[in-house]
Amino acid sequence: MGNVLALSCSQVAWSTRKKVTALPNPGSFDELHKKCKDVFPQQMEGVKLIINRPISSHLQVSHTIHMSTAAQSCYHFNAKYVGDDEPCFKESFPTLSGDLDSHGSLNAQVLCLLAERIRSKAVFQTHHSKFHTWQFDGEYRGDDCTASVTLGNPDLLNESVILVSHFLQSITPRLVLGGELVYHQRLGEEGAIVTLAGKYSAPDWVATLNLGYGGAHASYYHKASEQIKLGVEFEANTRLQETSFAFGYHLNIPKANMVFKGRQVPLSFFHQNQVLSAGSSVLLQTIKTFSLGFFSH
Repeated sequence: MGNVLALSCSQVAWSTRKKVTALPNPGSFDELHKKCKDVFPQQMEGVKLIINRPISSHLQVSHTIHMSTAAQSCYHFNAKYVGDDEPCFKESFPTLSGDLDSHGSLNAQVLCLLAERIRSKAVFQTHHSKFHTWQFDGEYRGDDCTASVTLGNPDLLNESVILVSHFLQSITPRLVLGGELVYHQRLGEEGAIVTLAGKYSAPDWVATLNLGYGGAHASYYHKASEQIKLGVEFEANTRLQETSFAFGYHLNIPKANMVFKGRQVPLSFFHQNQVLSAGSSVLLQTIKTFSLGFFSH
């Protein structure tokens, strides 16, 4: 009787411990450096005017006018539809979005949930009237791991294709390890590049590193307070023999309803000021060494 009771208590304790130490899903490979990148302001050159208009709870359209001396000025029309299926609070399915500019170039994306843990994405891009890119993604999200496969620009006639596979595994509640494999084939030439990745998340900071034959990408995010967030990013490309370093900050002033973002890179500086409010928004930015943004109803 005592042995049975002890065994029963041991099973309950093990079950409770297993639930407490359950590992989280690591997210997608593309979002490894997201915490740091969200600190930096959007980079652009010239003047950009964006008008967002919600049509319904599912449909939103936007109009963008971009004028620049570095590139040809153009107009963009964007439409986005979001479905009712919400397996988590961050995403809704299906999602369809399209961006058409005044030169006839189209960028379209379709995101669908095939099963509870499997999602797919299709991306199509045209340059004027010719197809430029078509890409198909499949992603599986387990309790503590994420695996994905991407097929880019498949061409059976010319025997060319780009295949990318990602895998991330939560080792501890704070540590994530994984890797990326990129395989390409075209005109009888083929090759593969392997990249290893790691991410450590503390309560107030996140450090991420990608290291492979093609180079290295490291980032560090630090939350100094509820109002101040900092980010440092380093990238090195062995093929192009180039390196870059950037420091960014995010300053939130809730009482003034304002957000300041800045980015410091060698020989250039980017600064952005945003005034936020609910409803449709208008964004005006002027950047070479300075950018300014306003959001108003």
